[in-house]
Amino acid sequence: MEVALTGTAPLADVLTVHGGTPLHGSIRVRGAKNLVSKAMVAALLGDGPSTLYDVPNIRDVEVVRGLLELHGVRVTDGAADGELVLDPGNAESANVDQINVHAGSSRIPILFCGPLLHRLGHAFIPDLGGCHIGPRPIDFHMQALREFGAIVDKTPGGLHLTAPNGLHGTKFKLPYPSVGATEQVLLTAVRAEGVTELRNAAVEPEIIDLICVLQKMGAIIKVHTDRVIEVEGVPRLGGYTHRPIPDRIEAASWAAAALATGGDVSVRGARQADMMTFLNVYRSVGGAFAIDDSSEGGIRFWHPGGELRATALETDVHPGFMTDWQQPLVVALTQARGLSIVHETVYEQRLGYTEALNKMGATIQVYRECLGGTPCRFGRRNFRHSAVIAGPSKLHAADLVIPDLRAGFSHLIAALAAEGTSRVYGVNLINRGYEDFESKLSALGAHVER
Repeated sequence: MEVALTGTAPLADVLTVHGGTPLHGSIRVRGAKNLVSKAMVAALLGDGPSTLYDVPNIRDVEVVRGLLELHGVRVTDGAADGELVLDPGNAESANVDQINVHAGSSRIPILFCGPLLHRLGHAFIPDLGGCHIGPRPIDFHMQALREFGAIVDKTPGGLHLTAPNGLHGTKFKLPYPSVGATEQVLLTAVRAEGVTELRNAAVEPEIIDLICVLQKMGAIIKVHTDRVIEVEGVPRLGGYTHRPIPDRIEAASWAAAALATGGDVSVRGARQADMMTFLNVYRSVGGAFAIDDSSEGGIRFWHPGGELRATALETDVHPGFMTDWQQPLVVALTQARGLSIVHETVYEQRLGYTEALNKMGATIQVYRECLGGTPCRFGRRNFRHSAVIAGPSKLHAADLVIPDLRAGFSHLIAALAAEGTSRVYGVNLINRGYEDFESKLSALGAHVER
């Protein structure tokens, strides 16, 4: 997303941030963005209605809800706050133009393929958008669907899929443990005839939670060692009732904000088991945390005083350090003494946001080489995917343009940590994955205004 700094951006999409105030207080995270949207799609597979709790009010949920409704799924708000009831009883084909308009920049539509092929025998997927952090090719998805027996026809407007002979179990090995491709295989294999074996699968907590959802619906899924998932197809599935795991990305983002601003933030709902790798790094750089084991639970994150310590980290698939954790933490690393090294191995173009941090006074250099870790698949392909951060650096206010969801929140953290008043353009993009973030900022004592 690009917004010219000439006053042409919609005023409602610009946030004025008065920085230099430590964040203090308590906020709550709800269900994980990366699980909730997939669980909503899974409801298409059931014969009866499904109920999902603790659903965050974010743009991605709105997009999936709209796409489901376009396909005849009845989506209603339940009795409790954040409760959704999804009834696929009258599922039907949707108008291609409407799908295109409603999907917007979301990449969720591709996960409708398997469920729609099972339900209707055909599916249409528009050109896919999403955050600009690398090509994120859909080849893995299409190859997997072809292995199941789908026929994929490419047109200028998108992809038309049919399954004239039905979908059948298959053996498939992913070239890389892609989260999206693993979800695609799961959502397709559960109703495919026969057994599917997926090798080199992603095993993120959100993947395991999606497997829990599908098992509740009647699926038979075995998670073996060494990233092997085996699915025994069943002829029908029912509905589910599910409370998703909390959003570990949002929790880590607020943790990084507490560290960067010298604050103290309690993230209610955050869960230690899903964040252990992050917590280890957080502690190693000098951050402090305490686990709350009460009924609601949560984690308190704070800057204990003194200097932060530089570190070397490498993003990786689970159980490694999550790629979505690195951008907010890098803002905190600008305040650490020494040279920190970040090696991004998941997305090849995820360090572009560091230009804005340098503009604010940070000292960050990006490199094509694989620094501080083992060589990765981007090492000889001319991608600037490693960064060296020299600190501590005094950050000052600036006008910032948000490039993508996670980098956007990082820009926001930088503006909060900087001295002076910044203007952050394109903040509506943050609504894709952070529920009610402005109210949460206010609750933590931040001085922000539209």
